Amino acid sequence: MTVALFAGLFSGSLAASALGSALGMAGGIFVVPLLVLVAHVPFPAAVAVSLVSVIACSCASAPQFLAAGLTNLRLAVLLEVATTSGAIVGVLLIGTIPQGALYGVFAAVLMVSAVQMIIGRRSHTPDSLDSLDSLDSPEPALRDSLSSALDAGFTDHDGRTVSYQVARLPLGATLMFGAGALSALLGIGSGVLKIPAMDAAMRLPIKASSATANLMIGATACGTAGAYLLSGTLHVDLTAPVVLGSLAGSVLGARALVHATGPGLRIVFTGVLLALAVPMTANAFGLDWGVAP
Repeated sequence: MTVALFAGLFSGSLAASALGSALGMAGGIFVVPLLVLVAHVPFPAAVAVSLVSVIACSCASAPQFLAAGLTNLRLAVLLEVATTSGAIVGVLLIGTIPQGALYGVFAAVLMVSAVQMIIGRRSHTPDSLDSLDSLDSPEPALRDSLSSALDAGFTDHDGRTVSYQVARLPLGATLMFGAGALSALLGIGSGVLKIPAMDAAMRLPIKASSATANLMIGATACGTAGAYLLSGTLHVDLTAPVVLGSLAGSVLGARALVHATGPGLRIVFTGVLLALAVPMTANAFGLDWGVAP
Protein backbone atom coordinates (compact mmCIF):
# COMPACT_ATOMS: atom_id res chain seq x y z
CA MET A 1 0.00 0.00 0.00
CA THR A 2 1.36 3.42 -0.96
CA VAL A 3 1.69 6.27 1.51
CA ALA A 4 -0.78 8.31 -0.51
CA LEU A 5 -3.41 5.56 -0.38
CA PHE A 6 -2.87 5.06 3.36
CA ALA A 7 -3.22 8.79 4.00
CA GLY A 8 -6.29 9.00 1.78
CA LEU A 9 -8.05 6.10 3.47
CA PHE A 10 -7.16 7.44 6.92
CA SER A 11 -8.42 10.94 6.14
CA GLY A 12 -11.55 9.69 4.42
CA SER A 13 -12.36 7.28 7.25
CA LEU A 14 -11.77 10.00 9.84
CA ALA A 15 -14.24 12.31 8.11
CA ALA A 16 -16.71 9.48 7.47
CA SER A 17 -16.64 8.26 11.06
CA ALA A 18 -16.88 11.76 12.51
CA LEU A 19 -20.03 12.40 10.48
CA GLY A 20 -21.37 8.90 11.01
CA SER A 21 -20.79 8.96 14.75
CA ALA A 22 -22.40 12.39 15.04
CA LEU A 23 -25.46 10.87 13.36
CA GLY A 24 -25.32 7.68 15.44
CA MET A 25 -24.73 5.27 12.56
CA ALA A 26 -20.92 4.88 12.65
CA GLY A 27 -19.00 5.41 9.44
CA GLY A 28 -19.85 2.21 7.62
CA ILE A 29 -22.37 3.76 5.30
CA PHE A 30 -19.71 6.24 4.16
CA VAL A 31 -16.70 3.90 4.25
CA VAL A 32 -18.23 1.49 1.73
CA PRO A 33 -18.65 4.19 -0.96
CA LEU A 34 -15.18 5.55 -0.08
CA LEU A 35 -13.53 2.19 -0.70
CA VAL A 36 -15.63 1.27 -3.73
CA LEU A 37 -15.79 4.59 -5.55
CA VAL A 38 -12.41 6.09 -4.64
CA ALA A 39 -10.05 3.20 -3.81
CA HIS A 40 -11.60 0.83 -6.39
CA VAL A 41 -12.02 -1.98 -3.85
CA PRO A 42 -14.43 -4.82 -4.78
CA PHE A 43 -17.77 -4.51 -3.02
CA PRO A 44 -17.46 -7.63 -0.77
CA ALA A 45 -14.01 -6.55 0.43
CA ALA A 46 -15.28 -3.03 1.10
CA VAL A 47 -18.15 -4.44 3.17
CA ALA A 48 -15.75 -6.53 5.26
CA VAL A 49 -13.43 -3.58 5.99
CA SER A 50 -16.42 -1.37 6.70
CA LEU A 51 -17.77 -3.76 9.32
CA VAL A 52 -14.48 -3.64 11.22
CA SER A 53 -14.56 0.16 11.10
CA VAL A 54 -18.12 0.05 12.46
CA ILE A 55 -16.93 -1.93 15.48
CA ALA A 56 -14.13 0.56 16.12
CA CYS A 57 -16.45 3.54 15.72
CA SER A 58 -19.10 2.12 18.04
CA CYS A 59 -16.60 1.18 20.75
CA ALA A 60 -14.95 4.60 20.69
CA SER A 61 -18.10 6.73 20.80
CA ALA A 62 -20.50 4.63 22.92
CA PRO A 63 -18.91 5.61 26.28
CA GLN A 64 -19.58 9.31 25.65
CA PHE A 65 -23.22 8.65 24.78
CA LEU A 66 -23.68 6.47 27.87
CA ALA A 67 -22.08 9.11 30.09
CA ALA A 68 -24.40 11.76 28.64
CA GLY A 69 -27.44 9.57 29.33
CA LEU A 70 -28.51 9.53 25.67
CA THR A 71 -28.40 5.74 25.20
CA ASN A 72 -31.46 3.67 26.17
CA LEU A 73 -29.50 0.64 27.35
CA ARG A 74 -32.52 -1.56 28.14
CA LEU A 75 -34.04 -0.96 24.72
CA ALA A 76 -30.69 -1.57 23.01
CA VAL A 77 -30.25 -4.97 24.66
CA LEU A 78 -33.79 -6.06 23.76
CA LEU A 79 -33.65 -4.93 20.14
CA GLU A 80 -30.18 -6.39 19.64
CA VAL A 81 -31.70 -9.89 19.91
CA ALA A 82 -33.78 -9.20 16.79
CA THR A 83 -30.89 -7.48 15.03
CA THR A 84 -28.49 -10.35 15.68
CA SER A 85 -31.04 -12.84 14.36
CA GLY A 86 -31.30 -10.81 11.17
CA ALA A 87 -27.51 -10.63 10.89
CA ILE A 88 -27.31 -14.44 11.01
CA VAL A 89 -29.74 -14.63 8.09
CA GLY A 90 -27.68 -12.04 6.23
CA VAL A 91 -24.47 -14.02 6.75
CA LEU A 92 -26.15 -17.09 5.27
CA LEU A 93 -27.09 -15.05 2.19
CA ILE A 94 -23.55 -13.76 1.56
CA GLY A 95 -22.46 -14.58 -1.98
CA THR A 96 -25.94 -15.53 -3.17
CA ILE A 97 -27.06 -12.06 -4.29
CA PRO A 98 -25.58 -10.38 -7.41
CA GLN A 99 -23.37 -7.34 -6.80
CA GLY A 100 -25.60 -5.07 -8.88
CA ALA A 101 -28.58 -6.05 -6.77
CA LEU A 102 -26.64 -5.20 -3.60
CA TYR A 103 -25.89 -1.73 -4.96
CA GLY A 104 -29.59 -1.33 -5.70
CA VAL A 105 -30.60 -2.43 -2.21
CA PHE A 106 -28.02 -0.06 -0.72
CA ALA A 107 -29.46 2.86 -2.72
CA ALA A 108 -33.03 1.90 -1.81
CA VAL A 109 -32.12 1.77 1.89
CA LEU A 110 -30.66 5.26 1.66
CA MET A 111 -33.72 6.68 -0.10
CA VAL A 112 -36.27 5.05 2.21
CA SER A 113 -34.39 6.18 5.29
CA ALA A 114 -34.21 9.75 3.97
CA VAL A 115 -37.97 9.81 3.34
CA GLN A 116 -38.65 8.42 6.81
CA MET A 117 -36.54 11.13 8.39
CA ILE A 118 -38.41 13.81 6.47
CA ILE A 119 -42.02 12.70 7.04
CA GLY A 120 -41.84 10.13 9.81
CA ARG A 121 -42.80 12.36 12.73
CA ARG A 122 -45.18 14.87 11.16
CA SER A 123 -48.21 12.97 12.35
CA HIS A 124 -47.44 13.65 15.99
CA THR A 125 -44.94 16.53 16.00
CA PRO A 126 -46.44 19.34 13.90
CA ASP A 127 -43.44 21.62 13.88
CA SER A 128 -40.91 18.78 13.63
CA LEU A 129 -38.95 20.03 16.64
CA ASP A 130 -37.50 17.27 18.77
CA SER A 131 -37.91 19.54 21.79
CA LEU A 132 -41.58 18.57 21.73
CA ASP A 133 -40.91 14.83 21.84
CA SER A 134 -41.20 14.81 25.61
CA LEU A 135 -44.62 16.48 25.42
CA ASP A 136 -46.15 14.09 22.93
CA SER A 137 -47.24 10.66 24.19
CA PRO A 138 -47.92 7.80 21.77
CA GLU A 139 -51.46 6.53 21.37
CA PRO A 140 -52.42 3.88 23.99
CA ALA A 141 -52.89 1.31 21.20
CA LEU A 142 -49.20 1.58 20.36
CA ARG A 143 -48.07 0.75 23.90
CA ASP A 144 -47.90 -2.32 26.15
CA SER A 145 -46.44 -3.17 29.54
CA LEU A 146 -43.03 -4.04 28.12
CA SER A 147 -42.86 -0.78 26.17
CA SER A 148 -43.67 1.12 29.37
CA ALA A 149 -40.72 -0.50 31.11
CA LEU A 150 -38.42 0.86 28.41
CA ASP A 151 -39.42 4.54 28.79
CA ALA A 152 -36.48 6.80 29.52
CA GLY A 153 -35.16 10.36 29.28
CA PHE A 154 -32.02 12.45 29.12
CA THR A 155 -30.74 15.93 29.86
CA ASP A 156 -30.14 17.85 26.63
CA HIS A 157 -27.17 20.13 25.93
CA ASP A 158 -29.18 23.18 27.04
CA GLY A 159 -30.05 21.65 30.43
CA ARG A 160 -33.61 20.75 29.45
CA THR A 161 -34.90 17.31 30.50
CA VAL A 162 -36.36 15.28 27.63
CA SER A 163 -38.55 12.34 28.61
CA TYR A 164 -40.02 9.94 26.06
CA GLN A 165 -42.18 6.82 25.81
CA VAL A 166 -41.41 3.80 23.63
CA ALA A 167 -44.17 2.75 21.22
CA ARG A 168 -44.81 -0.10 18.74
CA LEU A 169 -42.13 -2.42 20.11
CA PRO A 170 -43.10 -5.41 17.88
CA LEU A 171 -42.82 -3.26 14.75
CA GLY A 172 -39.49 -1.93 15.96
CA ALA A 173 -38.16 -5.46 16.53
CA THR A 174 -39.25 -6.49 13.02
CA LEU A 175 -37.43 -3.53 11.50
CA MET A 176 -34.33 -4.36 13.53
CA PHE A 177 -34.35 -7.90 12.10
CA GLY A 178 -34.25 -6.45 8.59
CA ALA A 179 -31.58 -3.97 9.61
CA GLY A 180 -29.39 -6.78 10.90
CA ALA A 181 -29.70 -8.73 7.65
CA LEU A 182 -28.77 -5.68 5.59
CA SER A 183 -25.85 -4.97 7.91
CA ALA A 184 -24.32 -8.34 7.10
CA LEU A 185 -24.87 -7.94 3.36
CA LEU A 186 -23.94 -4.27 2.94
CA GLY A 187 -21.51 -3.51 5.77
CA ILE A 188 -23.45 -0.39 6.73
CA GLY A 189 -23.66 -1.01 10.47
CA SER A 190 -27.47 -0.86 10.05
CA GLY A 191 -27.66 2.42 11.97
CA VAL A 192 -28.99 3.97 8.78
CA LEU A 193 -32.12 1.85 9.27
CA LYS A 194 -32.21 1.66 13.05
CA ILE A 195 -32.31 5.41 13.58
CA PRO A 196 -35.35 6.07 11.32
CA ALA A 197 -37.06 3.00 12.81
CA MET A 198 -36.65 4.19 16.38
CA ASP A 199 -37.40 7.79 15.42
CA ALA A 200 -40.51 7.29 13.25
CA ALA A 201 -41.89 3.91 14.34
CA MET A 202 -40.98 3.75 18.03
CA ARG A 203 -41.23 7.51 18.76
CA LEU A 204 -37.79 8.06 20.29
CA PRO A 205 -36.18 11.52 20.05
CA ILE A 206 -33.55 11.71 17.32
CA LYS A 207 -30.62 12.04 19.76
CA ALA A 208 -31.75 9.02 21.79
CA SER A 209 -32.27 7.05 18.57
CA SER A 210 -28.79 7.94 17.33
CA ALA A 211 -27.01 7.09 20.58
CA THR A 212 -28.90 3.81 21.08
CA ALA A 213 -28.28 2.74 17.49
CA ASN A 214 -24.58 3.51 17.85
CA LEU A 215 -24.28 1.06 20.75
CA MET A 216 -26.19 -1.66 18.89
CA ILE A 217 -24.31 -1.51 15.60
CA GLY A 218 -21.01 -2.50 17.17
CA ALA A 219 -22.46 -5.69 18.63
CA THR A 220 -24.13 -6.58 15.33
CA ALA A 221 -20.99 -5.94 13.29
CA CYS A 222 -18.79 -8.17 15.48
CA GLY A 223 -20.38 -11.41 14.34
CA THR A 224 -20.70 -10.50 10.67
CA ALA A 225 -17.12 -9.19 10.49
CA GLY A 226 -15.96 -12.51 11.91
CA ALA A 227 -17.78 -14.34 9.12
CA TYR A 228 -16.03 -12.22 6.48
CA LEU A 229 -12.67 -12.81 8.18
CA LEU A 230 -13.13 -16.59 8.14
CA SER A 231 -14.14 -16.50 4.49
CA GLY A 232 -10.92 -14.69 3.55
CA THR A 233 -12.74 -11.61 2.24
CA LEU A 234 -11.28 -9.17 4.80
CA HIS A 235 -8.19 -7.31 3.53
CA VAL A 236 -6.07 -6.58 6.62
CA ASP A 237 -3.86 -4.05 4.81
CA LEU A 238 -6.88 -1.90 3.99
CA THR A 239 -8.31 -2.31 7.49
CA ALA A 240 -5.44 -0.57 9.34
CA PRO A 241 -5.84 2.99 7.97
CA VAL A 242 -9.64 2.73 7.97
CA VAL A 243 -9.82 1.61 11.61
CA LEU A 244 -7.32 4.24 12.79
CA GLY A 245 -9.28 6.96 11.03
CA SER A 246 -12.56 5.59 12.36
CA LEU A 247 -11.34 5.65 15.96
CA ALA A 248 -10.23 9.28 15.74
CA GLY A 249 -13.30 10.42 13.84
CA SER A 250 -15.80 8.66 16.09
CA VAL A 251 -14.52 10.47 19.18
CA LEU A 252 -15.00 13.83 17.44
CA GLY A 253 -18.42 12.83 16.16
CA ALA A 254 -19.61 11.69 19.57
CA ARG A 255 -18.80 15.08 21.05
CA ALA A 256 -20.70 16.76 18.23
CA LEU A 257 -23.83 14.65 18.82
CA VAL A 258 -23.90 15.37 22.55
CA HIS A 259 -24.00 19.12 21.84
CA ALA A 260 -26.08 19.07 18.65
CA THR A 261 -29.72 20.08 18.25
CA GLY A 262 -32.35 17.54 17.14
CA PRO A 263 -33.66 19.41 14.07
CA GLY A 264 -30.12 20.08 12.86
CA LEU A 265 -29.23 16.40 13.08
CA ARG A 266 -32.35 15.48 11.12
CA ILE A 267 -31.47 17.88 8.28
CA VAL A 268 -27.84 16.72 8.01
CA PHE A 269 -28.83 13.06 8.23
CA THR A 270 -31.34 13.41 5.39
CA GLY A 271 -28.98 15.36 3.14
CA VAL A 272 -26.16 12.85 3.53
CA LEU A 273 -28.43 9.91 2.75
CA LEU A 274 -29.73 11.50 -0.43
CA ALA A 275 -26.23 12.47 -1.57
CA LEU A 276 -24.92 8.92 -1.14
CA ALA A 277 -27.91 7.39 -2.91
CA VAL A 278 -26.95 8.96 -6.27
CA PRO A 279 -23.64 7.17 -7.00
CA MET A 280 -24.84 3.88 -5.52
CA THR A 281 -27.93 3.98 -7.76
CA ALA A 282 -25.68 4.59 -10.75
CA ASN A 283 -23.60 1.54 -9.84
CA ALA A 284 -26.76 -0.56 -9.53
CA PHE A 285 -27.53 0.23 -13.19
CA GLY A 286 -23.97 -0.48 -14.32
CA LEU A 287 -22.88 3.12 -14.88
CA ASP A 288 -19.18 3.92 -14.46
CA TRP A 289 -18.57 5.63 -11.10
CA GLY A 290 -15.03 4.37 -10.68
CA VAL A 291 -15.88 0.92 -9.41
CA ALA A 292 -13.39 -1.75 -10.31
CA PRO A 293 -15.01 -4.69 -12.17
